[in-house]
Amino acid sequence: MKKLFTCGLLLVALTGMAQQKQKGWIQLFNGKDLKNWDIKIKGHDLNDNFGNTFRVENGLLKVRYDHYKNFDEKYGHIFYRKQFSAYLIVVEYRFVGEQVPGGPGWAIRNNGIMLQGQTAASMGKDQDFPISLEEQLLGGNGKDERPTSNLCTPGTNVVIDGKLITEHCITSTSKTYHGDQWVRASALVLGDSVIKHIVFKDTVLVYNKPQVGGGNVSNADPSLLQDGRLLKEGTISLQSESHPTDFRKVALFDLSPYVHDPKKLDAIIRKLQQETK
Repeated sequence: MKKLFTCGLLLVALTGMAQQKQKGWIQLFNGKDLKNWDIKIKGHDLNDNFGNTFRVENGLLKVRYDHYKNFDEKYGHIFYRKQFSAYLIVVEYRFVGEQVPGGPGWAIRNNGIMLQGQTAASMGKDQDFPISLEEQLLGGNGKDERPTSNLCTPGTNVVIDGKLITEHCITSTSKTYHGDQWVRASALVLGDSVIKHIVFKDTVLVYNKPQVGGGNVSNADPSLLQDGRLLKEGTISLQSESHPTDFRKVALFDLSPYVHDPKKLDAIIRKLQQETK
């Protein structure tokens, strides 16, 4: 997979295509309903969408808490049912309104794309976060620097510059996006090799060898917590962490057919470049 690291051109081409309905893209969110998605909220059974937390209104996938009296650590996730190994995932999101009462301070204007995660069905009833890699989505508070597309690691570790990183969250080089503006965040995931976080067309964080390890996940099945197990594939999910969030796009380009054939990979890069001219 050495040639996979020559993906600078691919990033520009793919992120440029994210706004378009091009052949090869999978629209994970169809703009109409939650077909092909599973919901898991802490303390509730699989697909018990407590409080109608995840819903579709006016073509948007919305995360809402208007039926909550208090958040009570009801961390939730909505999982796309199919698993992927090598792909570009693109979301367009914005934060709106006020945080639900009882939400933790760190969760203000906070959501995330969970990458290479466990399945919704494998989560414990009282589990808070899936074992996964979180591309953390943050919104500005109007005054402080608050970059988005950071990395948080529930039940996982990564390697950066050849060193195993066990810190729970790593800050990206992204700028801060204040207010209710729409932001496009992407992740290029190449199996257990390399993952890149992208905001609009800027790569803001790169890491390697995603693997199980560390803490920051509670009530998970111990058999899934095998330290050092590389995350070659997994689920994609979006969070409910107590602040209302809108998603207008959740799309994926599946790169798995190309990653083991450099010629085909080069061909898809050229094709994507031509389509975006």
